Amino acid sequence: MRPADTHLRRGLLALLGAMLLAGTSVGQAAEWQVGELMQLLAQTKSGQARFVERKYIAMLDKPVESSGELSFSAPDRMEMRTLKPKKQSMLLDGNRLTLEQDGRQKTVSLQSYPEVAAFVEGIRGTLAGDRQALEKVYKVHLIGTPVRWQLMLVPREPAMNRIISRIRIGGSQGEVTQVAYDHADGDRSEMQITPVTRP
Repeated sequence: MRPADTHLRRGLLALLGAMLLAGTSVGQAAEWQVGELMQLLAQTKSGQARFVERKYIAMLDKPVESSGELSFSAPDRMEMRTLKPKKQSMLLDGNRLTLEQDGRQKTVSLQSYPEVAAFVEGIRGTLAGDRQALEKVYKVHLIGTPVRWQLMLVPREPAMNRIISRIRIGGSQGEVTQVAYDHADGDRSEMQITPVTRP
């Protein structure tokens, strides 16, 4: 895999982790909770948040920290703007992903990256409250209560599993406050998310 492809995939995983907002359960007891959460999320047409992400990389003694802003507009526009330590941005609009860093911009089609496209379809299905779309991409487990819940997402496709082994999402009601994802190579990332309340 080319270094540029690895950077693209990891960057989009960060975007995915920040935006993925819902889940499901294998247990019948949680069915009602999942349905309610999906309905709440489907009502949210746009949102903004601040994030702090820490990446734990095996060859480094301490985590790499970054922070910035997230935004989305239903059904398929999402943006992640990293402000510290270095400015860069990722914009997902329909099937186009635009990366900007060091004054250079690159736009790619998701059709060229099937694994990434699968992640994106998981996001779109979630934001639309489309449980079937989410379950096509992930094996998903839900624990906790509507006030404090946690999801475990495991990619179904082997190609996706070679990049990321699982995603863990924590939140309350219709808000996500934590996202963590484990890379197949042993590295991991943890993101704290603070929704921005509009006046």
